[in-house]
Amino acid sequence: MRVLLVSWEYPPVVVGGLGRHVHALARRLAAAGHEVRVLSRQPAGTDASTHPTADELVDGVRVLRTAEDPAHLEFERDLIAWTLGMNHGMLRAAPRWLGDWRPDVVHAHDWLVAHAAIGLADLLEVPLVVTLHATEAGRHAGWLTSVVSQQVHSVEWWLAQRADALITCSEAMRTEAAGLFDREPDSISVLHNGIEPRRWRVRRAEVDAERELHAPDGAPLLLYFGRLEYEKGVHDLIAALPRIRRAHPGTRLVVAGHGTHADFLLEQARSHRVRRAVKLVGHLSDRELAALVAGVDAVVLPSRYEPFGMVALETAAAGAPLVASTAGGLGEVVRDGVTGLSFEPGDVAGIARAVRAVLDDPAAAATRARAARARLRTEFDWDQITAATARVYAGARRHRLEPIGRPKIPTGNAFGPDR
Repeated sequence: MRVLLVSWEYPPVVVGGLGRHVHALARRLAAAGHEVRVLSRQPAGTDASTHPTADELVDGVRVLRTAEDPAHLEFERDLIAWTLGMNHGMLRAAPRWLGDWRPDVVHAHDWLVAHAAIGLADLLEVPLVVTLHATEAGRHAGWLTSVVSQQVHSVEWWLAQRADALITCSEAMRTEAAGLFDREPDSISVLHNGIEPRRWRVRRAEVDAERELHAPDGAPLLLYFGRLEYEKGVHDLIAALPRIRRAHPGTRLVVAGHGTHADFLLEQARSHRVRRAVKLVGHLSDRELAALVAGVDAVVLPSRYEPFGMVALETAAAGAPLVASTAGGLGEVVRDGVTGLSFEPGDVAGIARAVRAVLDDPAAAATRARAARARLRTEFDWDQITAATARVYAGARRHRLEPIGRPKIPTGNAFGPDR
């Protein structure tokens, strides 16, 4: 098949797990014999003079990285305007780049490329496949109180309504999307994210060096890695740290990643009197991160909202013990007592109990880590996921286009009065 993937991030532009997912999917589709093109963008904050539109063939995938317009728009400050500008740039550049090449499907990844993906699917008169990686309501625990959140939700709703085939990464996300966007659950396909375990293999010397850097005295070492946002629940882990340290004195926590809550997390560490035991190290290279994950006593994922839980797969690939909340997709990725230990989202006491259990019995923790790694070869294998995605493409049929009105924005919690 001829496949056009539309994504707002694609290496070397990587913001989160979405970029890595699209990159892996594109390469695997090409390796399976499909003809794949990716429409993406140049880094934010650049322009056509420093980063002009580039057409490249990488790993068998043809990639168009569109330049940013010269207008002074910033992602963090002008989200909606910036997104519209990016989509406008894509729609201007794509027709000439595509030429006579006509895809069998357009596959959009998340709301940020809704305008370009819908526009190209309509222009080319081909089915539109959409993968929803998360929702704005989910990120805010159901509350769409800000103007920007309401705008994002309405674009998500439009994209989900317009999709000829809709994909989510977990059963939890399917239920969430069906309820939020007025889609029948049976019309949504669930395809897990995949993992390439080889990327997480590092030399023992590198692992020992990371361990020596962060815990030179041999004290227990915990790690969180991912975005530093409220829904990731890192503040709950910091709140649990004093209880953990009472049972295991000297325990340290390393927090790796970027996000808007970095300063807030430092304040929380001071408030709970564990500032010296918490180290925020920012972004790490892939190799540094793999070595660090392999060297810690446990990776802790305290998410309050998690559509899938890619970090759980990465932890398993590195062979580290895992403690994770049951939020969203994490409840499907982690099998409590088998591949890791779980706790309810926001349960500080539960976090402390689970981490103490890992530190109390390292042998049992290692057994669970081996089981988690073994599971990667079956349920999260990229070849199987790629084949399943191709089946969605083959079954997608372009629906008759009807006018779509504006959605109603929930005045209360989007997930219902009980939330």
